[in-house]
Amino acid sequence: MDAVQELPDKELLSRHAQGDDQAFGELVKRHRERMWAVAIRVLGDSEEAADALQDAFLSAFRGAHRFRGEAQVSTWLHRIVVNACHDRMRRRMVRPAVPTDDATLDVISNERTKASTPDPTGGSDSAMDVHAALGRLPEEQRLALVLVDMIGYRVDEAAEILEVAPGTVKSRCARGRARLLPYLTHLRNPEHARDVTSPRGGDRAS
Repeated sequence: MDAVQELPDKELLSRHAQGDDQAFGELVKRHRERMWAVAIRVLGDSEEAADALQDAFLSAFRGAHRFRGEAQVSTWLHRIVVNACHDRMRRRMVRPAVPTDDATLDVISNERTKASTPDPTGGSDSAMDVHAALGRLPEEQRLALVLVDMIGYRVDEAAEILEVAPGTVKSRCARGRARLLPYLTHLRNPEHARDVTSPRGGDRAS
C-alpha cells in the first residue's frame, strides 16, 4: 500500500471514508496551518479559533462520505472551517460599525505574509489593529476579505469556498475595504497618526 504522505488529498479522503486510520491525520497535517490562519483572522481570538478549527475537523472527519469530489479537498475543508467560524460569530452577535471610503487593500494585505504564524493576534500592534477593525465588519465582508486579501485566495477560489458568485466576493471585498479604511489610516501614515494623537500641549511650538 502507498505511503499516505504520497497520496493526493482526494485519495486520502476516500481511504479515510473506507476506514483507513492514518489517512485523515495526513489531511490534518497538510491543511491545518492554512485553516488555522482563516479561523484566527476571522474570529480574532485564539480560543474561539481553536474551537472552530476543532469543530471543522470533527465535521470533516464525520462527513467525509458526503464529499462528492466536485471541488478540491482543500476547498471543501476551508468551506467547513468558514461555516464553523460563521456559527461562532453568530453566537457572539457582533454588531458592525458603518464608516465609508476605500483603498484599504495595501494595509490588510501586509497581514498575508503572516498567514502561517501560530497566533497573529498575539503579534504586532498593527496586526491587533487590523483584527479589531475586521471585527467591525459584517461577517460576509469579513470572510471575503480574510480569504482574498489576507490568506491570498483568488476571487474564484474564495467564491467556491463561500458558495457565492465571484462578483459577490468582489463586491463584499470592495465594501469591506471601504468600511475598514477609517480604522486603518493610521497604519498607512503613522507620522500623521502620532501628530493627531499627541497631547494638546505638544502643538504649541513657537
